Amino acid sequence: METRMMKYYIETWGCQMNEEDSEKISGILKINNYEPTDNEKDADVIIYNTCCVRENAEQKVYGHLGRLKNQKKENPDLIIAVTGCMTQQKDAAEKMIKKFRHVDIITGSFNSYKLPEYISRVKHSGETVVEVWDKEKGIVEGLPVDRKNDMKAFVTIMYGCDNFCSYCIVPYVRGRERSREPEDIVKEIESLIAQGYKEVTLLGQNVNSYGIGLERKMNFSDLLKIVNSIEGIERVRFMTSHPKDITEELIQTMNECDKVCEHIHMALQSGSNRMLDKMNRKYTREHYINLTKRIKEVMPQVAISTDIIVGYPGETEEDFNETLALAEEVKFDAAFTFLYSPREGTPAAKLETDFIDEETKHRRFSKLLNSINQIVETKNKEYEGKIVDVLVESASKNDDSKISGRTRTFKLVTFEGSKDLIGQIVNVKIVEAKPYSLVGELV
Repeated sequence: METRMMKYYIETWGCQMNEEDSEKISGILKINNYEPTDNEKDADVIIYNTCCVRENAEQKVYGHLGRLKNQKKENPDLIIAVTGCMTQQKDAAEKMIKKFRHVDIITGSFNSYKLPEYISRVKHSGETVVEVWDKEKGIVEGLPVDRKNDMKAFVTIMYGCDNFCSYCIVPYVRGRERSREPEDIVKEIESLIAQGYKEVTLLGQNVNSYGIGLERKMNFSDLLKIVNSIEGIERVRFMTSHPKDITEELIQTMNECDKVCEHIHMALQSGSNRMLDKMNRKYTREHYINLTKRIKEVMPQVAISTDIIVGYPGETEEDFNETLALAEEVKFDAAFTFLYSPREGTPAAKLETDFIDEETKHRRFSKLLNSINQIVETKNKEYEGKIVDVLVESASKNDDSKISGRTRTFKLVTFEGSKDLIGQIVNVKIVEAKPYSLVGELV
């Protein structure tokens, strides 16, 4: 009698590194004869890969877990697993298992690759598995990856973070910085090329720190040159870059490497020196402004995106206005703006005074967002009449006759064309700029 393959469902919150972690979990489960499903109701195993950078992500996980209680009652054989950064926080696993007794497995980001083993233990013994490693135990290479995109791929080049920004939980849940060997990175990219991939994004909490932990002397610029020389890859991106670590060498390397895209994401967080100091960001507004000027001098066509926090404890109206003024001076191509929320376990969470009231935070947030939206729309207007290279990624969701993709500067372009062009790089003339995208026509 044929045994039915167990189905698994994965839901992911958080950053690109979490997305890649989920791809690895999926890959491991597939080679262990599990079958993926997009329907949570059909799953034999439900896995939540969590994020703890912002409070709303945690609340979503709790809400989902609460709803699963009835599903577990209806199907006692259902296995529920929680992994990722959220479980790495101090005492988080113990609190979670007490509140949600229907959860079967709680594991952390360092040992999520062991999920098939934990699922087997639950299936055969009925035990609840709570195993969260409190630190990294080296880099595990050779894990299978179930990519969710067949033309673009994330490739992690390093793990962890040593910056300890006062608002950020990442160093406590992702560990200290450690770099993958360049040979392992090249091997992974060559494997992707063999499968038809056109673009890779090199990932790290701070890619500019690449080289830490390696026996040989190597920095991120060296790695970019190596990746750029790999035959068959057409586009190379990277994120995220810490402003304090972007060097003249890196700027020149980006300009010299023909496959490295003209887009750099570097989080600002605040335009106020007083706030930057409180946040432990280790650079000044003047440094950031001069850095963007230098990048644009070397690469006039570059697009710069950023992250900004509004309402950090102690932020005055003057501090906020300095952030607003900096954004208007730099003219970002995109900015991800966030309302500050305290993360337990970070220095900022211990601040008992100077919290900004919600009304003030939302007022400032709206003002900044409106300003940035106007800047982005104006920047997009500069593309009208230009011919750009677009990697076609998908059919348009709203119009069957249209397809869409990204420029080298990461601008989204929609235009009429055959779905046969998906996966190809084509020339497109921009005919209209919209606030968040561009409209073009095939050349």
